[in-house]
Amino acid sequence: MTSNAPDASGNPGATGAPDAPGSPLRVALVGYGLAGSVFHAPLISATEGLVLDTVVTSNEERRAEARAAYPEVRFAASPDELWERADELDLVVIASPNKTHVSLATAALKAGLPVVVDKPIAGTAAEARELAALAEERGLLLSVFQNRRWDNDFRTLATLIADGELGEVQRFESRFERWRPQLKGGWRESGDPDEIGGLLYDLGSHVVDQALVLFGPAVQVYAESDVRRPGAAADDDTFIAITHENGVRSHLYVSATTAQLGPRFRVLGSAAGYVKYGLDPQEAALREGLRPAAGEPWGEEAEELWGRLGSGESPLTGGGAPVRTLPGDYPAYYAAVAAAVRGTGDNPVTALQAAAALDVLEAARRSAREGVSVTLLPHHDDPRHDEPHHDAEERRA
Repeated sequence: MTSNAPDASGNPGATGAPDAPGSPLRVALVGYGLAGSVFHAPLISATEGLVLDTVVTSNEERRAEARAAYPEVRFAASPDELWERADELDLVVIASPNKTHVSLATAALKAGLPVVVDKPIAGTAAEARELAALAEERGLLLSVFQNRRWDNDFRTLATLIADGELGEVQRFESRFERWRPQLKGGWRESGDPDEIGGLLYDLGSHVVDQALVLFGPAVQVYAESDVRRPGAAADDDTFIAITHENGVRSHLYVSATTAQLGPRFRVLGSAAGYVKYGLDPQEAALREGLRPAAGEPWGEEAEELWGRLGSGESPLTGGGAPVRTLPGDYPAYYAAVAAAVRGTGDNPVTALQAAAALDVLEAARRSAREGVSVTLLPHHDDPRHDEPHHDAEERRA
């Protein structure tokens, strides 16, 4: 079995270059909830060459929060106001609820604006490919915010694999687990299919994307998905097994009901294994109000949290050699977006890559619902191709 050389960047994408190359790109942010306020606004503001121009929200409390953090920002009550003054903007970032992603991205592209969409870009791979086709037709950037490609542990693992430290990777175990026995409420926990809620599409979007970046296309998907918490309506405990085209098997866990957390990564190769506990520290830092700044440390973790590389012994008993965790680097995403919009760099995460992840998520949902293993047929990466491309096979007992 072999593993692809990992690469956290995407393929070259279409761009919409601003009229004044020397001036900052003016960014409009649609939505100022968790994603907008914790991730997008701080990272946009910290990126050289970008300026947060407009925040779209009609919520007065959120406006007050945004105004306090970004005194120069303008506000719009609805996205329609952006399309009316599209010539004043260079980029639109969509951080609104999942069910609005496709319609808002479509409107932005038709208004002539490059777009960043928070994950998941859409509810189906077909919708993602339709958006990719529209962006290509208009000659505009369409990028997907898959920030977990720039997690500290993922960057470290990608380097270890590229350097051959594990030999040929055979199994990749990835866990994004939490202990949240009480419901928080909101659309993310809604059972309404239109909301695109539940952990499969939330945290699952991250772990599936990481697996595909590291090990390439999926050919077989099996999943188990449960609703564990009283009163819950959407999946909160899900397992996904992927067989990749190159033979690597990925076992992915996303859960809100894990009383004892497992390792974030356990990766087994022909020469060694790598085990890493704990989450990347960047989200916690952003939630606390910390901001990345040029020349200052960002995304670093303490030595006692480093993962271990070796064979035969458990890291919990001191087995293996500690491996310094590379710093997390969420700012790299928006730096790459700025370069792509200006025409000097590649799209860091393309819509077609997001569509490939959605192929897996759709197959996982079908597998869990029907109790079958789902075979994914080869896709030709034609953005206009929207025919179903997975078949079900009965799961072996």
